[in-house]
Amino acid sequence: MRTTLVLLLLVAAGCGPRGSSSARSSGTSDLDFPVGAFSLTDRSGRTVTDKDLLGKVWVASFVFTRCLGPCPAVTGTVKELQADLRELPDVRFVTFTVDPSRDNPDELAKYAAKYAADPERWLFLTGPEATVHALMRDRFKLAVGRKEEAKEGDEYDHSTRLTVVDKKGVIRATFAGMRDDARPDAKEAFAENLTKLKETVRRLVAE
Repeated sequence: MRTTLVLLLLVAAGCGPRGSSSARSSGTSDLDFPVGAFSLTDRSGRTVTDKDLLGKVWVASFVFTRCLGPCPAVTGTVKELQADLRELPDVRFVTFTVDPSRDNPDELAKYAAKYAADPERWLFLTGPEATVHALMRDRFKLAVGRKEEAKEGDEYDHSTRLTVVDKKGVIRATFAGMRDDARPDAKEAFAENLTKLKETVRRLVAE
């Protein structure tokens, strides 16, 4: 069963053209993968490790600031979650850049400001590309890679899913990070997806 779930995540939506897979607008719960150790740099310039997030429930996303594809939609979703879950002080949002060679802390700070990201609750992390990509592929079980025929603002294929991590640093669920407009019920399906995500976060906070 676990292998099936991993494969589902790896074929989830990338940063290219939008497909019609229903996996993109639905949640995958009952996961049990520890994120493990990492050490990256926040937009503030400070070092952030996995230990800094212990005791917090957090939602991970993967984008890059130059992205002209779905990344703004994903970050917009996290902005919405930041507002909707504002009553929960122990919830964090962690955005990892998949283009760390360009997305230094200054670039991430400017990007974060566009989305009114609370610096105390929403982290934007960068580091060596090999480290970030390995973290995404090996720990989060999500797809990422450079495009062979890249255009400006479309240099990477990567999953647009959001991952919910519990207080112990264990991945518990993933959800669509953006609406799948190929679906006839796109608006309703995505709203249901976000409702389930928020329910999951609230349940994990209460554990």
